[in-house]
Amino acid sequence: MSVSIDKLNLAALEQSQVLRVAGMKLTLGGLVSAAVILLIAFAASWLVTRALRRVRERAERSRQALYLLERLASYAIIVVGVMSALSAAGVNLSSLAVFAGALGIGVGLGLQGVVKEFVSGLFLIFDRMVSVGDYIEIEDIGIRGAIMEIGPRATRVRTNDNVNVLVPNSRFIEQPVTNWTLKGDTRRIHVPFTVAYGSDRGSVRDAVLKAAQASPFTLPETEARKSQVWLVAFGDRGLAFELVVWPTREAVKRPAAMHAAYTWLIADALDAAGIEAPVSQTDLRLRSAFGLEGDAALKRLGYGEGPRPAAVGPDSGVRTANDAADDVMATEEDEETPETTPAPPSGRQAE
Repeated sequence: MSVSIDKLNLAALEQSQVLRVAGMKLTLGGLVSAAVILLIAFAASWLVTRALRRVRERAERSRQALYLLERLASYAIIVVGVMSALSAAGVNLSSLAVFAGALGIGVGLGLQGVVKEFVSGLFLIFDRMVSVGDYIEIEDIGIRGAIMEIGPRATRVRTNDNVNVLVPNSRFIEQPVTNWTLKGDTRRIHVPFTVAYGSDRGSVRDAVLKAAQASPFTLPETEARKSQVWLVAFGDRGLAFELVVWPTREAVKRPAAMHAAYTWLIADALDAAGIEAPVSQTDLRLRSAFGLEGDAALKRLGYGEGPRPAAVGPDSGVRTANDAADDVMATEEDEETPETTPAPPSGRQAE
């Protein structure tokens, strides 16, 4: 008898009316069911997204397609869960059309920015002019880094200094954005350098080209992509050259380190070839002082005496490591998880 009474009480509690809106009766049991459905939907969305993300990180190809599938699956599960929760709560979905006008006004006034960014994110995912993994630059705000995630509101860009910047999705559609690795391609770079006047131009070209072609972050040469050395100007201090080279896609993602690494290679190549680098100097010609001229006049003024400083040149035997080259050669795995890399033990150089 008591069991029957308890069942009747539970049934009555479940069917007890909590709220009545526009002819719809919301019961306690319906609200509990809706809450459970929403929790299951959000949990399923999280699990599916996490599983697809792991597959995408391990895949060597079709990463963008997997990212698209990851986002669409997450959105679809959430939408289905919300609709099912509303139905379980006792909301007549067909009657929601009555509130479409009011909802449109609310979106236009209060949620315009949110909807704008969400739609812009969908365009970015489907358009694929900007994809996860691309290295982009937004010049007017000084942001340069790799795209790590395209979210419903903003795109996460991580710089080479491991700084995460959230950029609104609409920014990539409405403003110019430079994509340095569009469609997985590379780009040609120009590395300027200067040598002293009187240097043999052929020796400069051969030494620098040999160093650039031997670099591990230079692409193999083809008919369309060749490393070159250009003489571009007669500068104030010497002959101005440019190394024109096609780096690897991984090197393009680290432009500052890439330029520093090539500059270091050029310096080593010029030192090994015995080619003099220009030094800023001012020549003063003293015609007459105290009735003397030239060296005699300088000596009377106290110049030209004392030991000469030791010359520092390519024969000094000093060689140091090219740290920028190590940074350019860092793998994408190191780039993905910088926070999990253990610190090297004291007394040893990190590899």
